[in-house]
Amino acid sequence: MKKVTIFNIQHFSLHDGPGTRSVIFFKGCNLRCAWCHNPESLSSKRDILYYPQRCIGCMACVQKCPHHALSMSEQGIVRNTQECRKCFDCCMACCAQAQKAVGEEVEIEWLKKLIKENSVYYSQSGGVTFSGGECMLQLSALEELLVFCRENQIHTAVDTAGNTAWEDFERIIPYTDVFLYDIKAWDREVHKKCTGAGNERILENYKNLIKRGVPCIVRIPYVPDWNDMELPAIAEFLKEYAPLKTELLAYHDMGRVKEEALGNRTDRTFNIPSKEEIEELKKKYKFI
Repeated sequence: MKKVTIFNIQHFSLHDGPGTRSVIFFKGCNLRCAWCHNPESLSSKRDILYYPQRCIGCMACVQKCPHHALSMSEQGIVRNTQECRKCFDCCMACCAQAQKAVGEEVEIEWLKKLIKENSVYYSQSGGVTFSGGECMLQLSALEELLVFCRENQIHTAVDTAGNTAWEDFERIIPYTDVFLYDIKAWDREVHKKCTGAGNERILENYKNLIKRGVPCIVRIPYVPDWNDMELPAIAEFLKEYAPLKTELLAYHDMGRVKEEALGNRTDRTFNIPSKEEIEELKKKYKFI
C-alpha cells in the first residue's frame, strides 16, 4: 500500500482556502524560514517534541528508553542526541504527553476514506487543502489524492512555497482548483537570508501559473525587520501577475514553543505586528 508522511490533519479550517476545509499537513520542507510557524514540519522523518512544563517527573520515559539516551536533571528530562535512535518508546511511556511523537506514515487509501467521510462538511462550500511543510515534495502521493478528490467532485487547494520543478506543477495543475502560493520576498538575497534559498524558481513558477490562467491566492508572511521592505516590490510584481487575491499574513510566535520542544535554537527574535499595522499595509498595497 502506498503511504505518505504527514504531521497533522485539521478539520473545519476557515483560513486555508475558500469555505470550510480539511487541511492535510505533509511532513518535509526544502526551505528553512527563520520564522517558521511549523518547525516540526521541516524534517521528512518523525520527530520527538519535549514539553518540560508537562513533565510530572515519573521517569517512565527514562526507564523505558532501550538506548539509555534519557536522564533526569533539575531542569527536567535531558536527551542525549548521540544515543537517541528515535524509537519513540519514551513517547508511548509518557502519560503526561511531555514526550510527544510528531509525524506519521499513513496509507493513502486511509486518507482517501477520511476525505470521503468528511466531504459532507464541505459539499456546499470548501474542500481539502494539502499543505505542509511542502506537500509537493511527496508529489506522487499528492497527485493521487488530488485525482481522487477530482473524481469525487471535492474542491482542492495546494498550499506551496513553489520551490520545486515546473514539471511538478504540470503534473498536478489538471487536478488542482487553486494554489495558495507563498511569496516571502522579492530580492534574491533577502529571500536567501530569510529561507536559506534563492527565489528565482519560485517567482518563475508563479509567473507560469498566472500565464496558464491557473487560479492562485498569494500569501505573503509579514515579518517586521526581515521582509517588510520587500512589500513595495512584491506589490508591483503582483500588478503584472495578478492573483485571485493577496493575503498578508502577520507573524506570530506560536512556532517558538515547538522550536524549543524540538531542542532547536530559539535565540532569534521577531516583532509581532499589530492588527492595525496589517490593515494599513493591506490598504496601502491593495492586498485584497
